[in-house]
Amino acid sequence: MSTVIFIPARYASTRYPGKPLATLRQPDGSEKTLIQMSWEAASQIAGIDAVYVATDDERIAEAVRGFGGEVVMTAESCENGTARCADALAKLGTEPDLVVNFQGDAPLTPPWFVEDLIAAMKAEPDMSMATPVLRCDRDTYEAFVEDRKNGRVGGTTVVFDAEMRGLYFSKEVLPYIDPGKLPDPIPVFHHVGVYAYRPDALRDYVSRPACQLENLEGLEQLRFLHAGIPVRCVEVSARGRVFWELNNPTDVPRIEAALEAL
Repeated sequence: MSTVIFIPARYASTRYPGKPLATLRQPDGSEKTLIQMSWEAASQIAGIDAVYVATDDERIAEAVRGFGGEVVMTAESCENGTARCADALAKLGTEPDLVVNFQGDAPLTPPWFVEDLIAAMKAEPDMSMATPVLRCDRDTYEAFVEDRKNGRVGGTTVVFDAEMRGLYFSKEVLPYIDPGKLPDPIPVFHHVGVYAYRPDALRDYVSRPACQLENLEGLEQLRFLHAGIPVRCVEVSARGRVFWELNNPTDVPRIEAALEAL
């Protein structure tokens, strides 16, 4: 199964303008841009034929070419990462069997998260798309709750059915749990913002208008659910590593600390 990774990257983020070019301190004291770290993380994944950064911004493209990465220039009109992947696929010239959308703000994504996702897609040929989910430990759950308490949009949570089909994705912490009755293990799953799609699923996505829930939450996977297209959730294990995305400037120290611990 031929598989390519696209890393969607835009400069004009509402919450964090210029985020792909933000620099993070490395354990050796050097600095790297977020987009370089994400490209390097994607390049460690086994079974991938190519990794491309999909962007509409020449500043990002120049930075990527500077560290030896490949770029697909996409339209400015792409409203989110899934639409940008669809546009990049259309401009690629060849069609792979599988497209992986690897988030440009998640350099802590371990390679096995994506490898497990690809394995699930290979095992179920009729599956249109899939995404990894990670059970929250207490620290991650408390970080989610603290972000929401302080009005920050942190990571995304997901609830799914007995067949691991997504029921809903939200930037709120779902399900609600009474603070005095927190069970162990915690039944809150962090949605890892990586997707694997069949090419037809990407074309289907951009052929449909955004639904109200997608617009309200700012989560493109809700368009698939609204259209009745199953989103398979694949549970992955952190294997002792910290996983967190760079959603806000306040996440930089958290990610730098996690890099020190690797």
